[in-house]
Amino acid sequence: MDLTDIIYSNDYINILIQNYVAQSERYQMLFPESSALLTLNPQYSVLFLERSLLPENLFGAVPFTGLPKLFTPLSTLSLEVSGIVQTQNLYGGGYTGKNVIFGFLDTGIDYRHPAFLHANGQSRILAVWDQTDRTGTPPAQFPYGSLYTKSDLDAALESGDPLSLVPVTDPDGHGTYVAGVAGGTPDASAGFLGAAPEADFAVVKLKPAKQNLKDFYLVSSNAPVFEEDDLLSAMHFLNETAAAEGKPLVLCLALGTNQGSHSGTLPVSLTLARYGNTPGVIPVCATGNEGNAAHHYYGSVSETYTPKNVEFLVSEGNRGFTLELWGQAPQLFSVGFRSPGGETIPRIPVSLNQEQRITFVLERTVIYVNYEVVQATTGSQLILIRMLDPTPGIWTLQVCRAFPSPPDFHIWLPITGFSTSDVTFLEPDPYTASIFARSYISRVLSFLTTIRGIVSSFSYVVKRFPQVSHCLRRLIELLSSAGRESITFVSAALQNGHFNRSSPFLVLLICPRQVFITYHTYYNIAGSALLQAEVFRYSFFILSFLSLLSASPE
Repeated sequence: MDLTDIIYSNDYINILIQNYVAQSERYQMLFPESSALLTLNPQYSVLFLERSLLPENLFGAVPFTGLPKLFTPLSTLSLEVSGIVQTQNLYGGGYTGKNVIFGFLDTGIDYRHPAFLHANGQSRILAVWDQTDRTGTPPAQFPYGSLYTKSDLDAALESGDPLSLVPVTDPDGHGTYVAGVAGGTPDASAGFLGAAPEADFAVVKLKPAKQNLKDFYLVSSNAPVFEEDDLLSAMHFLNETAAAEGKPLVLCLALGTNQGSHSGTLPVSLTLARYGNTPGVIPVCATGNEGNAAHHYYGSVSETYTPKNVEFLVSEGNRGFTLELWGQAPQLFSVGFRSPGGETIPRIPVSLNQEQRITFVLERTVIYVNYEVVQATTGSQLILIRMLDPTPGIWTLQVCRAFPSPPDFHIWLPITGFSTSDVTFLEPDPYTASIFARSYISRVLSFLTTIRGIVSSFSYVVKRFPQVSHCLRRLIELLSSAGRESITFVSAALQNGHFNRSSPFLVLLICPRQVFITYHTYYNIAGSALLQAEVFRYSFFILSFLSLLSASPE
């Protein structure tokens, strides 16, 4: 089986590792002969291991950061009120995205749609990498999928049967919709106007996540689900495409997940941060869809010997789901359960690197609990809970603490679409449910605490970044005039990166039947002073604004 077959094979599990591990001959000697390795970008590689070499519980053999997280398309409902016309009319007009590339990684694109055509009928799309298509020639960077260039698309559009030449489609329609709103060609008869109608496009149609990973995360729906490693390769492809064209790139990601600590430490978040520090690249991510979904809980355990009861409702027909509880070190949380039938599982003691299987006398439900006392990339505690065949009704998660401080914790349920029927908290907290926009939030808040209020921080940005201060001021005016007072946060921060030896990294020591993981410290991501604009819930309004920073008016 060659590398291309392995990439698509469900007999292999994907494991994300950092490149200094992947490129070390010392560690490569420990990889099984049947394994394969693919470099995704300058930071990460993916290691393909035979699924049969790993135990059923992947989390017991592979650290949480090594398992690719799963992403799904976010809602397009809010795009209808995104304020595109007001943005285009800034300072007399002319902000149309000319000489800018919009890069999308999504469910695909209907390249035949008039929204992506010039007036002469030729395509505005410079390149499409269809990761699902094995019939064509893959891009130079990656040995899978099929690459179609602008000339391929133009030839297909001129033919009587375009799909016979370029079989790129978008059955879900999400990628087509998002790309159309961002930069679709105007259609006066339909009253349609994209945010940047003169921008070029580069598109990646993501391949579906492997079933073995969906099974581990208990994703039971038929919704589009994509793997984190494919997102990383897609972003690298889009960046390389823009560099080859010599144009700035607006990297548009309208996918989301509830997995991870929500602190910006997932590989996809760190990669977006690196691109955000790259001149000529502006990442834009959709956020806020989970704010009213009741999938996030924030609480604290007030007494050491009195658990905090967290109730959640499981709907009929749910076949399984995962919960992630995150707490800050040096606190040590542990959990117990009470089923809808009243059967109680007392507090489960914390155990290292050992999955605990919980069964019930009167319920068919099986619960797997994994404790990771110090999670590698965050330093936080993670409790991963997987519930199979949960009994419908109200469940109670009993959270206990070992020390007085810090008493706070977060719990996340799966994102909307991952389950055939929903699971919700009875007392949810909506304020920290945003996914990607929270990547920098802790750094931003830390920065703002040293400044007296939003006004003074804005004044600092005006002085430090005079070239964008007028855009920021105008953006705030537009949002205020449009009645968008619900924006959670609009401010700026400086990210002063420097190498240090405080961040953990993975060292894989792989034996024939088991994967052992150890942790060490090596370096932190390096960055440079960068303006970060954080806007919750209206990210596609800011997409238009961000594209202005890369383009000049006519």
